[in-house]
Parts: sequence; structure tokens; C-alpha cells
Amino acid sequence: EQGLQLLELGGSVEEDCIRIARCFEATRQTCCRLEQDGRRAREQLARVEAERAALEVKLKHARNQVEVEMKKRHRAEAELEKQERKLQLVLELLMREPWGHEALSREQCSVLSALAGRRLGAALAPVRRSSVVDESCQSLLSHSDISYDRTEDDV
Repeated sequence: EQGLQLLELGGSVEEDCIRIARCFEATRQTCCRLEQDGRRAREQLARVEAERAALEVKLKHARNQVEVEMKKRHRAEAELEKQERKLQLVLELLMREPWGHEALSREQCSVLSALAGRRLGAALAPVRRSSVVDESCQSLLSHSDISYDRTEDDV
């Protein structure tokens, strides 16, 4: 609109030159504001990209840590099952042998027969599962449902 007004010069040359100079100054100020806005946007983009890169590194480390912890957990659970089997065998041996009953008190025999009558793992479950996570319930988000897709790390 300002450009059209400039084309319709009707006053003196000095007034027209002053109007043109004011239009150029307004345009220059607008350009300066836009340039500053662009500079701020580029700086903000650089900060956000640096933050994103740092978060991606943290995510990668967290995924690796989860993987390590899951391996440790599987090894520990396997060792626990192995020890439970050994204990079950010892209990069965003690219950079968006559000398086992003589060496133990009546209370110990009753506890052992109660343990031998049930599955040992079920009897020890409250002791071995003392973690914060309640694994006795079926969860919608169990640890086996978690996907650790490495392809996302490359994005």
C-alpha cells in the first residue's frame, strides 16, 4: 500500500522524498526485526538440537543399563532356581532317610514336611520377591513387553 501511495505523488518533491525516506526506514526496521527474530530462532534451534542430542545419549545409556540389568536378573533367577532344586533334593533326602528324622526335632520335621509337601519355590516366593515391583499380578506393561529396538538409536 505504501508503494502505491508513493506512485501517486501529488505534493511537493521535498514532501515526496521525506515520505519515501520514511517508508524505506520503516522497511529497514522491519527487516532488522526479522533478522533478529531469525537469529534468535537459529540460536534456539541450536540449543534444542544440543539438548536432544544429550537426551539421545542418555537414552542410549539407559537402554544399555536396562539390558545389563535384565541379563543380571535372568542369571540371578537361573541361579535361584538351581539352588531351589538343590534344596528340594536335600529336603526330599531328609524326609526319606530314617536318620534324618532322628537328627531333627519334631518342629523341624513338621516344617520340612510342610515344605516338601508344597512346591519349594512357592514357599520361598515372598522371601525372594522382595523388590518394589509387584510381579505376582499380570501387568499390562510387563518387562517382557518392552522393546529395545536399536534402530531408533540411529535416527
